[in-house]
Amino acid sequence: MLLSYIKIAWKVLLRRKFFTFISLFGISFTLMVLLVVVAMFDNFQGAHAPESRVKRMAFISFMSQRFKDGGQMNTPVSPYFLDKYVRPMKTPEKVAVYSLFHATPAYIGNKKLDLDLKFTDAVFWEVFDFHFLEGKPYLAQDVRSANRVVVITETTARQYFGAATGVVGRDIVVDQRRFRVVGVVSDVPALRFNSYAEVWAPLTTTKADIRNPVLEGDYFAALLAPEGTPLEALETEYQQIVSRVTIPNRDVKKLVTHADPLLASLTRQLFGPIGGDSSDKTALFYAVTVGLTLLFMLLPALNLVNINLSRILERSSEIGVRKAFGATGSTLVGQFLIENIFLTLLGGVLGLVLAYAALEAISEANFISYAHFTLNLRVFGWALLVTVVFGVLSGVYPAFKMSRLQPVQALKGSAS
Repeated sequence: MLLSYIKIAWKVLLRRKFFTFISLFGISFTLMVLLVVVAMFDNFQGAHAPESRVKRMAFISFMSQRFKDGGQMNTPVSPYFLDKYVRPMKTPEKVAVYSLFHATPAYIGNKKLDLDLKFTDAVFWEVFDFHFLEGKPYLAQDVRSANRVVVITETTARQYFGAATGVVGRDIVVDQRRFRVVGVVSDVPALRFNSYAEVWAPLTTTKADIRNPVLEGDYFAALLAPEGTPLEALETEYQQIVSRVTIPNRDVKKLVTHADPLLASLTRQLFGPIGGDSSDKTALFYAVTVGLTLLFMLLPALNLVNINLSRILERSSEIGVRKAFGATGSTLVGQFLIENIFLTLLGGVLGLVLAYAALEAISEANFISYAHFTLNLRVFGWALLVTVVFGVLSGVYPAFKMSRLQPVQALKGSAS
């Protein structure tokens, strides 16, 4: 019976090619957009190197200084604050400190390269798991001694030296200073905000004064929780520390800052940078995302309802004959739903193909630096589920409406 319904569905699709094209386009385009967005989101927050342990990590990104006059200043934090208050924390297994990345000029003869430079401590290389193609990271001794050594990406090595390997021990001039290359790593996608750079150097080699006893700066921290320790434990200890911070500016009455999981650190920037619990911020992000997704799916679904209703109305004579010979309403509903699900599955396959092509094009165009987007089995499974739901939603109302027609009504509708 199922095979017969599928054969009928195929013939119906071929009969009205324009309606079929419109339906397939709506389904495939919608799914393509959803898959591309999901792939980008997974590339941002999924457990991929060099952030493969991201589910065990919390990030200190911003601090809000609330002034007595009602104003506030939201900034990253200073190395002084991180050294004095965050490094001594007992709950984290490791604490990595690193700066924002800044575009920094480098010259090869008369050619200028703008390289994204990030300053880090040595623990940075223990918390984030980079893939070293050659050499190794700089050590704690290099940081203490302010040795001018750097780790660079393979693309930076090719651009500057003409090769991705064989460059360890050679000098590179960055920010008008000469550094020695000690390691070459695979490129990091720019979406990996916390680990991304093109050149990494010891934080003690920065030109900025990292010993200035202020709270604001341009540094972040990544806290790695021990295996099995909830991230909430990091936040609990961090809030205890924040409550004891000595505020050097007398005009500041309160500090608000958090040790957040990756997604919560993003949502604080999107939905109000500082206040609120991290779980509330994450829940808000998912609520907005799901709401927008449902709205995005609802619009083509409503169009497909109208298209399906028109297509089914053209088959009123078939419905009338089948009901006259004893076909039940549930049988007809089942048939129309199978036909519609078959259509949406075809659109789903086409959507997957289009999404793959779109992701490859985005990767090749380097729209997001060093990012390579791929479709994995998990994304495919969600896409398949969305496709089926999409087909049921757009087909159930027309199928139910037509199954309720009496044989005489159906035949009269066909005759008219």
